[in-house]
Amino acid sequence: MLGAPLNVVTAGPELFSAAVAAQGVAVTRVDWQPPASATGLASLWCDTVDAANRLALDRLLGAQPVLIDVRPAIDVVPGMTNDMVLHAGPPIEWERMSGPLRGAVAGALVYEGLAGTYEEAERRASRGAAGFDPCHHHAAVGPMAGVMTASMPVFVVENRAAGNCAYATLNEGLGKVLRYGAHAPEVLERLGWFRDVLGPALGEALRRLGGIDLRALIGQAVQMGDECHNRNRAASALLIKALAPELAALDLAPRERARILAFAAGNEHFFLNASMAACKAALDAAHGVPDSTLVTTMARNGTDFGIRVSGLGDQWFTGPAETPQGLFFPGYGPADANPDIGDSAITETAGLGGFAMAAAPAIVQFVGGTAVEALRYTRAMYEITLAENPAYRIPVLDFRGTPTGIDVRLVAQTGILPQINTGMAHREAGIGQIGAGLVKPPRVCFDRALDALVQHRARAATPNHRH
Repeated sequence: MLGAPLNVVTAGPELFSAAVAAQGVAVTRVDWQPPASATGLASLWCDTVDAANRLALDRLLGAQPVLIDVRPAIDVVPGMTNDMVLHAGPPIEWERMSGPLRGAVAGALVYEGLAGTYEEAERRASRGAAGFDPCHHHAAVGPMAGVMTASMPVFVVENRAAGNCAYATLNEGLGKVLRYGAHAPEVLERLGWFRDVLGPALGEALRRLGGIDLRALIGQAVQMGDECHNRNRAASALLIKALAPELAALDLAPRERARILAFAAGNEHFFLNASMAACKAALDAAHGVPDSTLVTTMARNGTDFGIRVSGLGDQWFTGPAETPQGLFFPGYGPADANPDIGDSAITETAGLGGFAMAAAPAIVQFVGGTAVEALRYTRAMYEITLAENPAYRIPVLDFRGTPTGIDVRLVAQTGILPQINTGMAHREAGIGQIGAGLVKPPRVCFDRALDALVQHRARAATPNHRH
């Protein structure tokens, strides 16, 4: 009956494709499922929501993030206090914190002089003597554990279109670093050098420059092979190039000047934290638009994954953080990995990172996969986003803008989840990065956000509803 070999296409549970393959028949499995809450979802496809999303998108795409300064967190971060510890991801208490986050908290308390030993730091933290709060509640972001305390120097990024600012700590590089939960003496020594030398020098250089246009820098870096999350080689080089003349002109001891330049040049993620702050400044401007279904936050604390939606205020929608799949450093494997952690998924939320992997095919050598898959990941993200960013264009896609503006409705309708690339932390504090890979949010985050949006629309449609 058939004039050619049979090739079967299946959708739904994997057992269908497995059964066909077991019979020696070629099979293509389509990763598809029916839209969640189809009845409620229909209520969100309306002029009111569309208009709200256009406003939120205009604010996101129109953002003009400029790196203007480096200052101590206590001086600039809204709501920061001397005994506060900000962290990555949605809210979490000490009892539920993962190993890397606990290690970073303990190290930060010793660094700030709030505890004399790590044991004392853990006791203080467990008793609630330290105030924990997400970085996102303070216009800030932090990679991995994301710990930020009062005296840490932070990048100050001003969105000159909307007037808001965002903040991020300086990147420590690789190896033993606080963001992975390490708190050895050399970790605290480096943080002290950041506070006393690197931070003030960078701040002075930026003030002399009058700021650095991060939108232009990121746009250039994307066309040079970066996606500005896990690949920052071009962006870091461009940032150092802009800063170097002013750093060279500062009244510093030659040894300190040399250390600053050597540290920056030797840290391929030097730009990452500035990228995160730029994305945060843009997304905060898009947050708080009534009726908007635009996702403005994706963040992880090593235990939970959380998202926030523009039209739903500061409510978090959370689910269990999943463990990334990817490439491990020698001697480590999946059993060693901590669940997903860090605020750096703010880059994907803004259309970079995993959404821009087509611009950075070389990243697959770090996170796993193939160049063809990197292209496929980016193309899939156009299915769940509302726009293309004209500032960040991908050469291999004929300079198409990166997919930008995750829409809860489209995630529900297509069943496609955002693609995130990320570093992997060891589940125990202090060991550090053990690899890098790919991960997606738990679907329940978007299901819960969709339910809340549907309920919000239902209340708004009730004639006697009072806002």
